Amino acid sequence: MYIFQKAMRETMPQTPIFSSMLGTGCRGQVTPDTGERSGDPVYQDGNLISGSLEVLIQHLVPTMDYYPDRTYIFTFLLSSRVFIHPHELLAKVGHLCLKQKQQLETGVEAEKGKLKAFATKIIQLLKEWTETFPYDFQDEKSMKELKEIAHRITQCDEENGTVKKIISQMTQDLLMALAARNQYQEIREKFRQPVTDKGAVLKTKPQASQKDVLSVCCDPLVLAQQLTHIELERVSNIYPEDLMQIVSHVDSLDNHKCRSDVTKTYNLEAYDNWFNCLSMLVATEICKVVKKKQRTRIVEFFIDVARECFNIGNFNSMMAIISGMNLSPVARLKKTWSKVKTAKFDVLEVNMS
Repeated sequence: MYIFQKAMRETMPQTPIFSSMLGTGCRGQVTPDTGERSGDPVYQDGNLISGSLEVLIQHLVPTMDYYPDRTYIFTFLLSSRVFIHPHELLAKVGHLCLKQKQQLETGVEAEKGKLKAFATKIIQLLKEWTETFPYDFQDEKSMKELKEIAHRITQCDEENGTVKKIISQMTQDLLMALAARNQYQEIREKFRQPVTDKGAVLKTKPQASQKDVLSVCCDPLVLAQQLTHIELERVSNIYPEDLMQIVSHVDSLDNHKCRSDVTKTYNLEAYDNWFNCLSMLVATEICKVVKKKQRTRIVEFFIDVARECFNIGNFNSMMAIISGMNLSPVARLKKTWSKVKTAKFDVLEVNMS
């Protein structure tokens, strides 16, 4: 949790965030060090730093005179999934919204303006939620809760239908985001499927088509740039909630029942697999060359590629290339390494460490 808090302070410095969420229990309450009663909200310098789950949820829901800070919204929605399912959180948010709506509806005629203003704030909260964590709405339960809240809020402005139009656009954007992410996962899943008969493929492939990396791309900078494009494509599909799934999975292993349906982190797996594939590619390209002189050229080429990756700022590809050259099939090629100018490689290893 300390690492998470530190990262949050560095990436979102607008306002201080609460330093801890909850204790070890899924529905448990925090016992602050300051001696307050368990579950009571604890403030430091005017900022909420801890409280029970119910208190934190109430702090999330807007009122007529209050709207939560964006940093708090992001932090709570991200970390709350360790303790409560998104659809359960949506249900609690919807219940609080309904209570406030009923209170405003029982007022005088002048309360209609306040009712519409309240609806606008709720829509803004849902809009930030759907844009930042669209995958929370993948399952039917979450979509059902979202539709129920939207239906209640739409009733606050039935005259001109402005609220309904905003909700309709928000729902459309959410469905598009989910479709794009599902499509990406389907593509990644195809790559995960094993080849049934690799031997037949290798036998039918003509020997002449086997080319080394230098015949495809002889410029280290160009290859480094292409590797960076691949890195960015994979990183762009990793979302904050993907990382929190790891925390949820660890909790479930410790007999915490907060997340019994831990979602598979395809995007993290894809990024991890890419690192391994690049390392194996480097080792394969080096080891498949028969002549020592040509093999030396390949090794020096990959060292230059790794250096260009470092200059670009693509440290992951640089580390993958160095890892590939440190694999035992490559490291044991003593005669080849004796011909390689290893000064650049030594500098890269220092940078990697």
